[in-house]
Amino acid sequence: MKGFYQDGHQIPVTREELDKLGWDQPDIILVSGDAYVDHPSFGAAVMARIAEHYGFRVAVLPQPNWRDDLRDFKKLGVPKYFFGVTAGAMDSMVNHYTPRRRRRSDDAYTPGGRSGYRPDMPSIVYTQILKKLFPEVPVVLGGVEASMRRLSHYDYWLDKVRPSILTESGADMLIYGMGERPYARILELMQRGVPLESLHNILQTAFRWPAAAELPSFKKVAAKTLPSHEACLADKKEFAKAFMSFEEESNRWSGDRLVQQNGEFLVVVNPPYPPADQKMADLPYDLPYTRLPHPKYHKKPPIPAFEMIRHSVTAHRGCFGGCSFCAIAAHQGKFVISRSEKSIIDEMEKIASMSGFKGHITDLGGPSANMYRMGGVDLSVCKKCKRPSCIFPDTCKNLNYDHKPLLNLYDAVMQVRGVKKLTIGSGLRVDMLVGKDKEPTERYALNEYLQRVIRHHVSGRLKVAPEHTEDQVLRGMRKPSFTSFQLFYSKFRKQCREEALPWQLIPYFISGHPGSSDNDMLALAQLVQKMGLQTDQVQEFTPTPMTLATTIYYTGFDPYTGKSIYVARSDAQKVKQKSYFLKEKSGKGGRRVVKKPTYQR
Repeated sequence: MKGFYQDGHQIPVTREELDKLGWDQPDIILVSGDAYVDHPSFGAAVMARIAEHYGFRVAVLPQPNWRDDLRDFKKLGVPKYFFGVTAGAMDSMVNHYTPRRRRRSDDAYTPGGRSGYRPDMPSIVYTQILKKLFPEVPVVLGGVEASMRRLSHYDYWLDKVRPSILTESGADMLIYGMGERPYARILELMQRGVPLESLHNILQTAFRWPAAAELPSFKKVAAKTLPSHEACLADKKEFAKAFMSFEEESNRWSGDRLVQQNGEFLVVVNPPYPPADQKMADLPYDLPYTRLPHPKYHKKPPIPAFEMIRHSVTAHRGCFGGCSFCAIAAHQGKFVISRSEKSIIDEMEKIASMSGFKGHITDLGGPSANMYRMGGVDLSVCKKCKRPSCIFPDTCKNLNYDHKPLLNLYDAVMQVRGVKKLTIGSGLRVDMLVGKDKEPTERYALNEYLQRVIRHHVSGRLKVAPEHTEDQVLRGMRKPSFTSFQLFYSKFRKQCREEALPWQLIPYFISGHPGSSDNDMLALAQLVQKMGLQTDQVQEFTPTPMTLATTIYYTGFDPYTGKSIYVARSDAQKVKQKSYFLKEKSGKGGRRVVKKPTYQR
């Protein structure tokens, strides 16, 4: 490990490293709730390397202590331009709490998986500390925690509607989504001497503006006013209206500017960038990462999140599935952005040359494993589209879901010297592989892809996510009928039987999703038991900010139809729904008794 570091160079994270570099002052300091891992799967590393790429001196402050005299926040000094703040690669509240709001005892983004090294909502806590210590220095928020709280949102853990995270934190700017492009644009303008406080027309950013003042202009971009935060607090219908506008703009190729009043200020969310070109899609992955945790962690236990992804590769971002419980489209975007084959193979060669690599690439995928190089045939149609999903309630006729580019990519990966095995760890979107007419099945190599994955790219268990069995629940999830999974399972079993493959299929299900009743859960449990499926992978629904399912959970109705929806809210209701999945055992008299879990409130 130490030998590899001699070939690369570090992003400084300590005062000693800054002194050794002879820096009197970093240009940018990035503050992160995660331990620092210099790897393209970690957002702080990507932003650090991009800033370096544009010629800025950047330092990273990982997991500062917020509970003492705040010396950690001072040790790297004051940046010339701004502090960048991120909670980390994961939303802190999802990281810290179970679906029933119990505190977790571990944190995968900390050495040894130890908990307690970041506060709840680091985006707010870190920003408020920095504003207190260095009030003259701008703070820019980024990462999934800030991204999904850019407007008024329902907070499940506090059970209330909260204002924009810009309002609560006091940050000067927010970069939402996958932030390389707005970040690069900001850096370019700052190199020209443009101050951060004057940047109000950067796509994919948000900022606060006095409600009594005229908004800064943004040529050729329309402004859409949302119900105010105060209106969202007072009326769930107004909250639902605000969500619908947010979701519609999130799914557009180029959208409108969103404006929402939060007290005396307006929160202004500029539209997202259109899909990136090939150069920008590759850039975040082609930078000189060491691909390892910083040396300061050498004598500490391993970082679990790094161990899990150290030999995996991202092929694409974005997802056009549009599931109602998922925040991927609102954060990464509906339009899939794929890396070039060359960029992916270059990364594979770097991994294969590293000490400790034994030949196994553990994943090559994205939010869904099989969406690489997929998108609209006629982009002019995509540019007008507002659908949240390209495959629900049916597959868009304009969608090219050809799997041949993925097959070619797998072939190229297996030619990389040192790579002996490639397995797919990301979930497959099986409804794109089965139940299609003969012509698209052949044209898009659906059977060939499925057979190849089952034969060569399964690491014991193959993950798929039907989520439920009952049609009315699946419609609320924006998921296909369970018959798609049944067709897939039949093909999987047939091939495994014929080729003597010992693989296991692991379906993922959700309990307690809005619209799912006890009878629906019982029907699900009975069907999967009848099919002989293992049902260990059952996730309780967790309402995360700014998704359709969370809006239904909070309001009790579908915002698009106004129809009332049943929601399991109490712990007792949630436990009962999940109990149907637990293993049964024989009771007295031969009765089948469901073993229920114990829990604390």
